[in-house]
Amino acid sequence: MVQLLEGAPVAKRIRDEARAGAAALSPPPTLVVLLLGNDPASETYVASKTRAALEAGVRAETVRLPSGSPPEALLDAVAAANRDPSVDGVLVQMPLEPGHDPSRVIDALDPGKDVDGLHPENVGLLHQGRPRFVPCTPAGILALLDHYGVPLSGRRAVIVGRSALVGRPLAALLTARDATVTLCHSRTRDLPAVCREAEVLVAAIGRPGFVTAHFVQPGATVVDVGINRLGSIDDAPENLRRSGRIADAISAKGSAIVGDVDFDDVSRVAARVTPVPGGVGPLTVAMLIHNTVLAAQMRRAGGVDGTS
Repeated sequence: MVQLLEGAPVAKRIRDEARAGAAALSPPPTLVVLLLGNDPASETYVASKTRAALEAGVRAETVRLPSGSPPEALLDAVAAANRDPSVDGVLVQMPLEPGHDPSRVIDALDPGKDVDGLHPENVGLLHQGRPRFVPCTPAGILALLDHYGVPLSGRRAVIVGRSALVGRPLAALLTARDATVTLCHSRTRDLPAVCREAEVLVAAIGRPGFVTAHFVQPGATVVDVGINRLGSIDDAPENLRRSGRIADAISAKGSAIVGDVDFDDVSRVAARVTPVPGGVGPLTVAMLIHNTVLAAQMRRAGGVDGTS
């Protein structure tokens, strides 16, 4: 029977550790979230991050910029948070509206306050094997695998998706743990065959139910990073339309959240799999709070020194 790798107990431990770290600091750590426009999904994510921060004893402030604000207004808000000595962590909620250059905004962040771990300086430190702030979702995935005792050293890991938020930093983390890593993308030839070589398979491609049992080696560990909302069973790919569980959720709630993995199909062959929701999701927010407390500890200790 497949083992569910649930994120809640791991996230609770990380949040509890962050709460203890925050309680030891005076004044408490402060996180500023910059939110451009009024995208409903972004509003929901910011609310969950703010709530988690407050529960951990971290001050949280959301700076809202109206929809249509020019790039200079967002860059000015980033500069203000960088200069503010009371602010320990700064996060710019993505995606940005058209007309804004995400790379320019990320480059403008103070790397010592970049709790999303996306500034080029922090990316470089990660790939040099001396991470400061690790992007939250990859860090959460590693914590999840460690919690459930999934072996990594010498194992074959395949990541489907090469984004700067998940795929690339996760590849660096797994490589540092002596896994042999293949990073797949839209031009990977015979993707199912490559995935079947994986003892640890991570799906982060943003396509509901894309990974089926045909992609999975029997006994593999499968980590599903996808979060896809289906408003109708007609929005689902053919393989998910057969799922009574998804159809029932849509009928009862008007929508269903599914991952990039066909959970029912993959559960027939995998040894371990993360559920969606309830797997990786809770860990992303928990690691954000961890990074904020870490940033505050480093600043109180006399500045950022490039170690964790």
